[in-house]
Amino acid sequence: MKTIQSRLRAAVLMGAVVSVLAFAVVAMAQKQNSDNNWWLHLNGWSLGNWAPNDNPWPYSKVQGPPVLAVVGDIACEPGEEESGEKKGENCSGDTAQNLVLSQAATAQQIENMKPDLVAIVGDEQYQVGQYSDFENSYETTYGAFKLITRPAPGNHEFYVEHGAVGVAGYGYFSYFNGVQHNADGSVMTATISGNPDTGGTFTQPVPYSDGQAGHFAQSGGLGTNSTGGPVGVGDGWYSYNLGTWHLISLNIECETQPGGCTGAWFASELEWLKKDLEANHSACTAAYWHQPTFSPTNSIAVPEGPTAVAFWQLLYQYHADLVLNGHDHLYGRYRPLDPSGNYDPKKGIREFVVGTGGETLDPIVTTNTTTADPSGNPNFNAENLEAGTGQFWGVMGLTLKENGYAWDFESALKDPAQPTGPATFSDKGVGSCHGPVNRW
Repeated sequence: MKTIQSRLRAAVLMGAVVSVLAFAVVAMAQKQNSDNNWWLHLNGWSLGNWAPNDNPWPYSKVQGPPVLAVVGDIACEPGEEESGEKKGENCSGDTAQNLVLSQAATAQQIENMKPDLVAIVGDEQYQVGQYSDFENSYETTYGAFKLITRPAPGNHEFYVEHGAVGVAGYGYFSYFNGVQHNADGSVMTATISGNPDTGGTFTQPVPYSDGQAGHFAQSGGLGTNSTGGPVGVGDGWYSYNLGTWHLISLNIECETQPGGCTGAWFASELEWLKKDLEANHSACTAAYWHQPTFSPTNSIAVPEGPTAVAFWQLLYQYHADLVLNGHDHLYGRYRPLDPSGNYDPKKGIREFVVGTGGETLDPIVTTNTTTADPSGNPNFNAENLEAGTGQFWGVMGLTLKENGYAWDFESALKDPAQPTGPATFSDKGVGSCHGPVNRW
């Protein structure tokens, strides 16, 4: 009996040694693979098969800290310019070649950058973000990055713009979340009321409830869909982690949502954001949405810009580091600010505006009689805007380090309508993170 027990103990010990050795072999083989592209197959082990990832970007793991490409205000409207729309923002007419070239140039810039993910800060598709417009303009350039895109919606995806009535986010959510079909295989559609150009209605595909653009509620909006049911409501806020960073995509398009910018819909988003920040233990945090609270054009979008102060207050409370916006068609970088627009080098949040994806550009305005911040200071931009340009299209690369970040905005193309000044523009630098309120 003792002999059997001794042999049993010896067998157990030998098994443990074999297990340790096997795991060591796996680790050594994995290390060897990274250098020599070898692979290891352990027959019968629960670890399964292990093999290297030899595929190029975007499937392969990029070495070093992850890179987030940031840009917004991108794709011109395909087709002819419609009556009542702002001049020069569609793919035909006098400025058509410039706009097609500009969105292609920034798309090429992303291709060259090979980022881990792409954060789109709204106005992906002009003028009113119909699904067909996404397919015929945005898809032809930025569709190359759809797999790695993390979008936020803009006003051109949601509501009244330049004489046309927006599509309540249907085109945006259908493009990113996918289109639903009826039992007979036909595309399920929704009819949105209120468009004077099409007899008071606007018909769009119905998106899936959840997907790449966040949640889309299937009811609660205005109008009726193709089966006589209610029109949905695009929520669209979500968060995700990349490296040591927590990233939050928000929806500030509140004007035509249930209750507007002071009602139940926006209140639910603020409640979600607070819970998300309470549960966040990441070393660094960034949030992005479309209309900025602090405007390099000195022209705050109302009511969205002032409403977004509520985002700022929560983000500041929970020690967020960056806010990324679009809407102003330019590049701008502010020094760290508190929610009231006061310089705060210790706890302040740095705002970037990167509305340079392809649409017509706006000028930087440093001093004006209008207000660029909630305090009403007409010299706000002169005091707080550290860098900016309204002459170039381009993309910002944001390297997400373990406890900090590096930004690098590079111009992709200069606006031919602005021939004077420098031929290129670059803005780069580094910053450190505050660390979360609720550490582990």
